Amino acid sequence: MNPLKIFLLTLLILFHATAAMAGASSGSPMDMEKATALLKESDLSRGNSSGLEWDIDIESRTEGQTEANSLTVLVKETNCLAVYQTPSNVKGRKLLMKDRNMWFIKPGLSKPVPISPRQKLLGGASNGDIASTNYAGDYTIENFAQALLDQEPCVVYDLKANNKNVTYDRIRYWVSEKTKTGLKAEFFTLSGKMFKTAVFEYDHEIFLNGQKRPFVSKMTISGAVVETEKTVMAYSNIRIREISPSAFNLDLLVK
Repeated sequence: MNPLKIFLLTLLILFHATAAMAGASSGSPMDMEKATALLKESDLSRGNSSGLEWDIDIESRTEGQTEANSLTVLVKETNCLAVYQTPSNVKGRKLLMKDRNMWFIKPGLSKPVPISPRQKLLGGASNGDIASTNYAGDYTIENFAQALLDQEPCVVYDLKANNKNVTYDRIRYWVSEKTKTGLKAEFFTLSGKMFKTAVFEYDHEIFLNGQKRPFVSKMTISGAVVETEKTVMAYSNIRIREISPSAFNLDLLVK
């Protein structure tokens, strides 16, 4: 074959290979824009709003034993206050998250105790799991693709934490294109080891910005190694209301 033709054929093959690789990547800027918008919308169905209050009943089943407690949670954007209601020996204790910093407040203690959102709360639930979700703000979208989850068209995100004060290092997250809600999450360590999964249900509805949207009713967390170990977080009494900034004032909460 003519050397010139060989050269041109090689260029053509390289061009198509490069185009194929580009098509297999996260997509064009417009695709990323839509993917980011969908992720932001999914956050709204898990508490990231200008003022919400709800109750959470947490039940953990491990090795045949069951633990349970309940909390009332106040949320305003990235600020969150959780107050223990039951059992009676922990009633009145508080967990405050403000700008992704977190404290434990106990009646009788003169100073709050700094804690991590990653620390265990109960069973498979971490402290940060009780707070509102801000995946669009706290994580960077490293990749995304369209896929089916139980025949539901979803966008699957690979998310990487963009700061150290969040609950998980890496997340693989399925968001329904139809309902714009997160359906499933897999949580990973920095080393890439998956240590738990979560599935979400949305039997509640709320009105935000004049529109009705589904709101989370249950989060079921399973261990990646022992799947029979489960923690269920059940959400109830969802209330949209004005919440004063003073509700998240650390100095006022320890008095």
